[in-house]
Amino acid sequence: MEKQFDTLLAFFKALADGNRLKLIGLLAQKGSSVEELAAVLDISASTVSHHLSKLAEIGLVSARADGYYNVYRLETDTLEDLAQRLLSEKTLPDVAKDLDRKGYDRKVLKGYLDEDGTIVQLPTNRRKLDVVLRYLAEHFEFGRVYTEKEVNEIIGALNEDISGLRRDLISVGHLDRERDGSAYWRVELLE
Repeated sequence: MEKQFDTLLAFFKALADGNRLKLIGLLAQKGSSVEELAAVLDISASTVSHHLSKLAEIGLVSARADGYYNVYRLETDTLEDLAQRLLSEKTLPDVAKDLDRKGYDRKVLKGYLDEDGTIVQLPTNRRKLDVVLRYLAEHFEFGRVYTEKEVNEIIGALNEDISGLRRDLISVGHLDRERDGSAYWRVELLE
């Protein structure tokens, strides 16, 4: 995974320059020499060579000798391969897999929980309320069926707005219940 991360980082660094993107656009049209590219972009040949070397490092351009000049061309297969391999829905989330996704929750909860874990205030912001509701849902076990009285006791131990929080837990999908309210259970949300 570290290698894939480094490759993705090198890919974005190589493309993070306006002149390099213009070079890719020009080379997508036809192969060109450094002198031709420099004239079109109105920059020095040495600057073009520098940019081409950065693009060549990740395999996006290649050169072939043509008389006294090297003719550079865009490696579209490499571009497509990198895009498919590195920028897919399956691989992009792996870039952040080692990060602590709970950091935001801890920060929010610090402002709304007392030292004993009770909820001292309910947030008005929806995203922050979702954090508090996740915290509250963690007080219920998966696979266990609760009576309404048990649900009320668990919520009531943490905040006085029992019916409001019970309703919110159900509406966001942390808890489900029988239509008559005779049984409640925790639902596993897919994040």
